[in-house]
Amino acid sequence: MIEMIGYLGSALVVASMLMSSVVKLRVINTIGSGIFAAYAVMIHSYPTALMNVCLVGINIYNLIKLTQKNQSYDLVEGTQGEGLLRYLLDYYRQDIQSYFPDFSTDAAADLAYIVCHNGNPAGVLLGTSSGQGTLQVLLDYSTPTYRDCSIGAYLYSRLPSRGINTLVFAGKASKAHIAYLAKMGFTEKHGAYIKHLS
Repeated sequence: MIEMIGYLGSALVVASMLMSSVVKLRVINTIGSGIFAAYAVMIHSYPTALMNVCLVGINIYNLIKLTQKNQSYDLVEGTQGEGLLRYLLDYYRQDIQSYFPDFSTDAAADLAYIVCHNGNPAGVLLGTSSGQGTLQVLLDYSTPTYRDCSIGAYLYSRLPSRGINTLVFAGKASKAHIAYLAKMGFTEKHGAYIKHLS
């Protein structure tokens, strides 16, 4: 029975390394390290237990940082046809289609924003302005690595300073993205999802 606990902890630590999401990696690694620390105490391997307790602490510290709104994000304005944006849309084309089935890279967008984390592209927002501070969202996409982080909260907090006060998403989206919209405070009205930014 004790051996099974050790195997379970080891399996979770290994599985965490297969996660594309940083948050999922940290969460699963924390659980695995915690179980393995308990196993190490049971077999009186205290150096191993100490190492895994330290890993739990490091993971918790980094999870807290990942869920904070004030991270080292940057909001970069772009244009739809520019190189970096075109590259991101092409590189993540298959993943984008799984979340936004009717999105086309040919869709006309007059506003484009790229969210970067420590210099790495983490998210893309494309939309068209319909006047009076309203943005019709065509694409609100986060790359897999940063999908569980606070990109949305950061992005939505920066848009009012750029004259955008209301977001409207009326396109077709996956259940996962609809759940994301609800989590971020969008309300459904006549088939569209609307968020008023403060």
